[in-house]
Amino acid sequence: MPTFRFDPAPDDKTALEESSTFTPRFDANGLVTAVVTDAGDGMLLMVAHMNAEALALTLETGIAHYWSRSRQSIWKKGETSGNLQQVVQILTDCDQDAIWLRVNVSGDNATCHTGRRSCFYRTVELGDGKATLASD
Repeated sequence: MPTFRFDPAPDDKTALEESSTFTPRFDANGLVTAVVTDAGDGMLLMVAHMNAEALALTLETGIAHYWSRSRQSIWKKGETSGNLQQVVQILTDCDQDAIWLRVNVSGDNATCHTGRRSCFYRTVELGDGKATLASD
């Protein structure tokens, strides 16, 4: 269990946007969206969610942790595959309701559970009034 605790987000918009205090704004389900990119080349790897515990574990360990909405549990990315995400930098947006993780991926450098480097491996194409998916 992490020891780090977050202060509540301030009601004052200027304080939220301009202060140096990290006060993530978790949604009604207690989650904040996490966008994850490769620290080296900037490739989008995945989008996930973090609850306060996952975010605190990430800050304390330097390894990305997420909240699995399907399993309803903390998920240490790469724990079983060996493709751990070492956090290089954490950024937050202006109103602190989204997190951007810049990571280095160990192991096979795969982030997606399909074994691919990125979860974003299909392109949406429109033709004859239908949307189809094409794999990269």
